[in-house]
Amino acid sequence: MKQRILTALVLAPLAIGAVLWLPTAAFMALVTVVLLMGLWEWTRLVGLQHRTTRALVLAVHAAVMAALWLRPERHWLLWLLGAGVAWWLVAAGWLTRTRLGREPGRGSLAAKLLAGSLMMLPTWAALGWLHADGTLGPRWTLFAVMLVWAADTFAYFSGSRIGGPKLAPRISPGKTWAGFFGGLVGAALICVPAAPLLGLDGSALPALLLLGVATALASVLGDLFESLIKRHSGAKDSGHLIPGHGGMMDRIDSIVAALPVFALGKVWLGL
Repeated sequence: MKQRILTALVLAPLAIGAVLWLPTAAFMALVTVVLLMGLWEWTRLVGLQHRTTRALVLAVHAAVMAALWLRPERHWLLWLLGAGVAWWLVAAGWLTRTRLGREPGRGSLAAKLLAGSLMMLPTWAALGWLHADGTLGPRWTLFAVMLVWAADTFAYFSGSRIGGPKLAPRISPGKTWAGFFGGLVGAALICVPAAPLLGLDGSALPALLLLGVATALASVLGDLFESLIKRHSGAKDSGHLIPGHGGMMDRIDSIVAALPVFALGKVWLGL
């Protein structure tokens, strides 16, 4: 735990600084590297063994990201965000069946690779969309990420202090319903002080609260889904890149679910 805290104290300020102060082009270059690192770990988790094949998968995704950057058509980005949100609705059904002991199989390699695409590409689109959206774009981007951080932090402390019934013992035995609801409360709480910093008045607070809770819900899906895939592969962590935190995918599993929901919800709610 001590190592986890020390690592977080170093990485969190760097991440915040990158979101707030890097130009969008530089920020998206960094995002691309992070997501491709996560995808590299994902390809190993789902069963791709040959490094050449895994590198080819990364090259295809990098090419798609480059094409989206060169021609960022609004309708294509919206379709991509919609596809990402739709995927997480499908994943929610899969996780529910697994939690209840009715898992419909482990899924094919192709399906899991497709899941990787539907995690990384919509997240890339969401971050680009948010960060480039006017002078407040970086603030909205940071707020989206902080919703995930708040949900995770409140879930950890409420779950460890209160305990109680398990949320999904077949998938992630450490998670409790107390932690689940604590995470939703944490996400809702940071919406209140964030509203004026995002250029919103009091009338927009209900919509912002709805967006915050929906984003926190999605972050739980991302965490649970990666836990399920790690159980399938027999892995404890996706990698060993970050001391005390496992691999890159272990750090972004919640974000890749939450960001498409946040970005599309922001558009839908008119925020």
